Amino acid sequence: MSGRHFVKYTFFKVDPAWRRLPAEQRARDKQEFAAACADFADGHLLRAFSLVGTRGDADLMLLSQARNLERIHEFHVVLAQSGLAKWCETPYSYLAMTKESEYSDESRLEVRPAHAKYLFVYPFVKTREWYGLPGEERQRIMAEHIRVGREFPRVDLNTSYSFGLDDQEFVVAFETDEPGDFLDLVHKLRGTESSRYTKRDTPTFTCVSCSVERALGALDGEPVASLEALS
Repeated sequence: MSGRHFVKYTFFKVDPAWRRLPAEQRARDKQEFAAACADFADGHLLRAFSLVGTRGDADLMLLSQARNLERIHEFHVVLAQSGLAKWCETPYSYLAMTKESEYSDESRLEVRPAHAKYLFVYPFVKTREWYGLPGEERQRIMAEHIRVGREFPRVDLNTSYSFGLDDQEFVVAFETDEPGDFLDLVHKLRGTESSRYTKRDTPTFTCVSCSVERALGALDGEPVASLEALS
């Protein structure tokens, strides 16, 4: 893929009453949800994550990416028609776009393919004082920030931008197989000069990477039934 992309982080919380429905009904609900995901994933990046056991206010997260906002919109319209979505709330939702970084030569035009077990996601807002600093001063401060990040090569960062699109300014997503590395990175970044200009960087989501089917299965402990089994 080339060019800039829209990126959407959508979090779902399932009504506990759904888990008390008959198994066949739950299987159909999940299959409809999975079918909508499969349709979007044909030609677009779609990643699923489970938050069961890591958050109390969200169970599932979908990361979707497309070149135009209409396709993101259409996907969520179809998704909302699934049986499962009718039992879900969306407690958090973050819309952003990719763009070239002001402070690094690394391309940020698309979210990188999945390669790690865990994704740590949070919205990020800087103080207005940050934007009042001269450009060379911001570059100097961010150089330290980037240097610290490179001390943790097993943690990979994806940054997307939300200025004017959503309430936050950035959505940051760190991937790693080692949660301890991410914890140590964040701890060390707290002592950098750039941290003084952080206005908000919560809530933070610890997401377990998995297939759509596995993420859905984690909702009630049962695998997603096939179309043949439900017909």
